[in-house]
Amino acid sequence: MEELSTADFMAKLVALCKRRGIIFQSSDIYGGISGFWDYGPNGVPLRRAVEQAWWKYMVEDRDNVEGLDTTIICHPEVWRASGHIEQFSDTMTDCLDCKKRYRVDQLEQQGVCPNCKSTRLTEPREFNLMMKTFVGSVFDDEHVAYLRAETCQPIFVDFNNVRIATRQKLPFGIAQTGKAFRNEINPRFFTFRSREFMQMEMEFFCQDNKSMEWFEYWRQERWNFYTQVIGIPENKLRLHWHEKLAHYAKAAVDIEYEFPFGWNEIEGIHHRGTWDMSRHCEFSHQEQDCKVFDQDTKESFFPTVVETSCGLDRICLMLLCNAYDEDTAETKKADKDEDVRVVLHLPLRYAPVQVAVLPLSKKLEEQAMAVRKTLRQNYRTVYDDSGSIGKRYRRQDEIGTPFCVTFDFDSLQDQAVTVRDRDTMSQVRMPISELPAFLASKI
Repeated sequence: MEELSTADFMAKLVALCKRRGIIFQSSDIYGGISGFWDYGPNGVPLRRAVEQAWWKYMVEDRDNVEGLDTTIICHPEVWRASGHIEQFSDTMTDCLDCKKRYRVDQLEQQGVCPNCKSTRLTEPREFNLMMKTFVGSVFDDEHVAYLRAETCQPIFVDFNNVRIATRQKLPFGIAQTGKAFRNEINPRFFTFRSREFMQMEMEFFCQDNKSMEWFEYWRQERWNFYTQVIGIPENKLRLHWHEKLAHYAKAAVDIEYEFPFGWNEIEGIHHRGTWDMSRHCEFSHQEQDCKVFDQDTKESFFPTVVETSCGLDRICLMLLCNAYDEDTAETKKADKDEDVRVVLHLPLRYAPVQVAVLPLSKKLEEQAMAVRKTLRQNYRTVYDDSGSIGKRYRRQDEIGTPFCVTFDFDSLQDQAVTVRDRDTMSQVRMPISELPAFLASKI
C-alpha cells in the first residue's frame, strides 16, 4: 500500500468501518454525538473475540485470578476515596484564534497553539472528567452519583468479598471487563479517545516484598498477550516507562502501539502500592475488609496492588489499523485489468466472519446452506448470494474474511468446493468432507 498521510489513512478507515458495519458514530441520523461510537454487525464479533481472548488469557487459564462484574454506578464515597471527585481533571487551555482546546501537558511548545501557532491562549483551567448523574427522584446534591471512570475501584471495594468467596490467599488477582465513562474535553482519533469505552483491568494483590517481581511478571505477560495472542508485530510495539510517578507508586510502564497518528498507549502496567486499599479503609471505616491477616506475624496489613489496565476499543482500533491494506486485484470493470482492492488482514481468530459461503447461483442455495450449517458450528460464517462472485470476494476482503468457499454447479457432481484465501487470493479445490479439517488447521 502506498504511504498515506495520517488524515487520509484515518479517513479511509473510518469510511470503511461505516460502510461495512464495523463501527459508526452513535446517533448518526442526528448528526452524531462526539466521543460515542456504535459497533455494527461486523464490529461486535471482532470486539467480543478480543474480549474473550483477554478473559481466557487473564482469568480462565489461571488459578490465581478471579473474575468480577460490578455495577457502573457505585456509592459516591468510592470516588471520593479514590480522589476522582477532587483530582480527576485535565488542565486545559483554549486558542482564542482558531478556537481549539488542548491539554496543557500535551502542548509541544508551551503557550503556542499546535494548530495555528497563535500565542493567544487562555489561562489554564481545570476540567473534571467524571460524568455526573442522580439516583432517585430528587435531583439535588444528596442524590448525586457518578458513572464509573475506571473499573478498578469497584474491584478494590469487593476485594474481601471475592477473597472469602473463593478462599484465595495472597498473591491473587481480580479481573473484570466493563464500560467506563470520562468526560473527555477533546475526543479524537476515531475510537482511540472516547467518552464511553470498554476497560479490561486486573488488580493483583500481593505482599509488598514480592511486588516488584510480580510487576515484572505481569509486564512480560501483557507484552506476550499482544505479540503472541493478538498477533501484533513486535516492531509496532514499545515500552514507555513513566519518569514521573505518583507518590505511592514504585513503577509504571505503558505498552504503546505505533498508530497512524503516532505512538500511543494501549495498556498500562502500574505498581499502585497500598494506596487504594488504605484509602478505602480510611473512607469506609471497614478495616477488616481492606486488610489481610498474616498467620505468621499475627498482624494485619494492606495488600500491595499491581495493575494491568487496557482499553478494548483501543485494541480493536489497533487491529484495524494494523490490518488495513490496499493492493490490486483482477477486475471485470470496463477498460481495466486490475483495480484497487481494500482488504483487512485481520488475524483469523478475530475476523468478524471467518468463512463466507458463496453459491455461484441462487439455484444452489439449498446445497450451499447445508455446507454453511456444518461450518457455523465451529466458525463465524456468512451466506452471500448477491452480485457477481468478484464483488462478493471484495465485500469479504473489506471485512477481513480469511476464507471464501464457493459452491458451483460442479459441486453437485464432485462434492467439492473452491476455497479462496484472503491474503494470497489463491484458490484451491477440495472435497467438502475435507473442508472442516482444512479450516481447523488454519483458524
